[in-house]
Amino acid sequence: MNISYNKILLIIMICFFVNGCTETYPLLTNTYEEAIVVEATLTNELKNQQIKITKTSRFEDKNIQVEKNAEVIVKDNQNNSYLFQENSGVYVSQTAFQILPDRQYTLEIKTKDGKVYQSSPEVLPTVSPIQSIVPSVTTNKDNQTGVQINVNSYDPNRTSKYYRFEYEESYKIIAPRWSLSKLEVTGPQSVQLVPNSSNTRTCYAVKNSTDIILLNTNDLGEDRVNYPIRFIEEDNYIIGHRYSILVRQYVENLAAYNFHKTMRDIASSASILSPKQPGVLSGNIKCISDSNTKVIGFFEVSSVSEQRIFFNYTDLFPGRPSPYFNTCDDIPFRFCFAGEDCSGESMIYNIEQNLMTYSSNAGINYILVDAVCGDCTSFSSNVKPSFWID
Repeated sequence: MNISYNKILLIIMICFFVNGCTETYPLLTNTYEEAIVVEATLTNELKNQQIKITKTSRFEDKNIQVEKNAEVIVKDNQNNSYLFQENSGVYVSQTAFQILPDRQYTLEIKTKDGKVYQSSPEVLPTVSPIQSIVPSVTTNKDNQTGVQINVNSYDPNRTSKYYRFEYEESYKIIAPRWSLSKLEVTGPQSVQLVPNSSNTRTCYAVKNSTDIILLNTNDLGEDRVNYPIRFIEEDNYIIGHRYSILVRQYVENLAAYNFHKTMRDIASSASILSPKQPGVLSGNIKCISDSNTKVIGFFEVSSVSEQRIFFNYTDLFPGRPSPYFNTCDDIPFRFCFAGEDCSGESMIYNIEQNLMTYSSNAGINYILVDAVCGDCTSFSSNVKPSFWID
């Protein structure tokens, strides 16, 4: 999850101070109370589980402070213990393990200042696998045509009910104005054409979802998920060639669902002065060595299912040209250094700064394009992801 937990407690505190005020309030931290922030979702996947422990930060702080040198352990009611070790700002289990059904799991943290924190015992919710991920061409409520991606699952026993989703989208990028030749600057007033590398033509990008995506099926006649997790406009370049999405579906208990719902409501509030009251952010972790010490966060054990799909733009929009995010207009340069029509200095600058790439020339008259049009490595990676299938 990409929501900054350690800002949330501060937002709630400020809401109490500014409620009802009409004057402009400067969002600076005049009073600050330090507390640890715990982000822990352990799943039924067999892997090295991870727990993130940080400290609350001020609004004006740009960096997040990691809680270092803590003793972190997860225990179950079968006398099994799993130790976690700090690794690059995240606490990672020393051995791989998975959350199993019919067991109770408890998180314990002892910080370097001697304070001890403990979660309530948590049990794995029902496992409900994703059945399918389906892309289809549709028009949304804003009258935009695009690709709607739905995730589908079904629990016939109606024991899942509370769902949280994350996705990772990946896409192939082909530079539309890539050229077999490129320009190199060889002197203050000289350039030469050399063979271009094919490594700058095809790239890939990978991005994670940032929103808290929740669904509950309490109001439905059955515990069936048909959720529109992503809509992409038809002219969005990310689907212009080949696109992939990996969806992860978490089944949560009611307490975890309510915690994430409050987090989402706070994060989506237009202003802390808004009359909207998102509710109390109630976690399941307490400081058992000092009842006056605050902690924010939630220790969650969750069942997870994931599925990945691929599709090409031509699969859904046959016969249509691929969209691209840049117009890729021709930009002319006259490569000389004396006279009103000369633009040699500007051309050299744009080449040296990797702002433009070569397209064509006739003598000293050159056509360049924006670098994103001719060199995809200017904004993405040419390394193909290990999971990618063409």
